[in-house]
Amino acid sequence: MLDKIPNLKHLRSGNFFLIAGPCAIEGEDIAYEIAEKVHNICARLEIPYIFKGSYRKANRSRLDSFTGIGDERALEVLQKIGEHYGIPVTTDIHTDEEAAYAAKYVDVLQIPAFLCRQTSLLVAAADTGKVVNVKKGQFMSPEAMKYAVDKIRQSGNDKIFLTERGVTFGYQDLVIDYRGLPVMQSFGVPVVLDCTHSLQQPNQASGVTGGRPALIETVAKAAIAVGVDGLFIETHPRPAEAKSDGANMLPLERLEPMLEKLVKIREAIK
Repeated sequence: MLDKIPNLKHLRSGNFFLIAGPCAIEGEDIAYEIAEKVHNICARLEIPYIFKGSYRKANRSRLDSFTGIGDERALEVLQKIGEHYGIPVTTDIHTDEEAAYAAKYVDVLQIPAFLCRQTSLLVAAADTGKVVNVKKGQFMSPEAMKYAVDKIRQSGNDKIFLTERGVTFGYQDLVIDYRGLPVMQSFGVPVVLDCTHSLQQPNQASGVTGGRPALIETVAKAAIAVGVDGLFIETHPRPAEAKSDGANMLPLERLEPMLEKLVKIREAIK
């Protein structure tokens, strides 16, 4: 699958790949700061890297939450980062119309978990010819994600990722069922673990989602040991200042030592 994505073919096969970046594109300077740091780490460790950033946050708890710096401006930042570092970039989309629009700027279209059953959105994303990364809904079984894969394939696109991002546990917590990773891999697609959103604590009374970022390394190690194909990690140099999802992002300074450990685990299980 990775050989179908521009700029990943030259990296070592057999390693996991990384989708990482800020939750949202907050501005050009901070986006470049994150991209450069992660790109350099991944180049040294030979980890295929896809830069991630939401160009618009559509599913906020509160009306006064940060949603973005403007669609075109944010998408142009993503495009410039991809061109500057020679890496693929990804963003999430929420409506059918956004698929073709965002596809002009990015290499991978991400389908949010709460929209993973939205047939018209999956078809619109498939029609762009881009890689489509579908996040598994917190309400979905791993087995049921086969039908999301089928919708995209039957629309003529076989460039598909599936991403596990936790299962609803009560009202304000999520859990990860690692049995679901090989189940979804059995559909013939790369499977990613979202290490940050899987540790969210949603539906807080304050209207701001909480999280348990101290456990990011723990869940990432387990995923690599199980044989996951890729990891999704939202990271920021100053999570407390992040304009979206700061409570469950990995501090950027912690990324390199964590990835070094994960590469060793990957080598050990080969």
